[in-house]
Amino acid sequence: MSTIRLKNIRIFANHGCLTEEEKIGSDYIVNLKVTANLSKAAKTDDLGDTVDYVHLQKIVREQMAIRSKLLEQVGQRIIDEILKEIELVDTVKVRVSKINPPIGGDIAEVSVTMSSSR
Repeated sequence: MSTIRLKNIRIFANHGCLTEEEKIGSDYIVNLKVTANLSKAAKTDDLGDTVDYVHLQKIVREQMAIRSKLLEQVGQRIIDEILKEIELVDTVKVRVSKINPPIGGDIAEVSVTMSSSR
């Protein structure tokens, strides 16, 4: 089994329970890890035999663009869409972090980490 990681995908989005969060938005960081059998790609050197990280980032950006109140819902949508669209992927782990959350304190970020497999 091999691993592909996308580290610190920076995205601006409007997630959150507060009306202000919907209106003004926040910065988010998404980290993604998928596992797959990449032995064929290692032999063929063909993009069609691997998990295209451009496709992974596209899925993350599309799902982050859909407003949700909870980071848990965003994370699950990312996982579900990756498993639906990319058959080669066996497991997905995603961490969605909200930078400088409006929760009344000096907190750099809050995050939710979720994972799933076929």
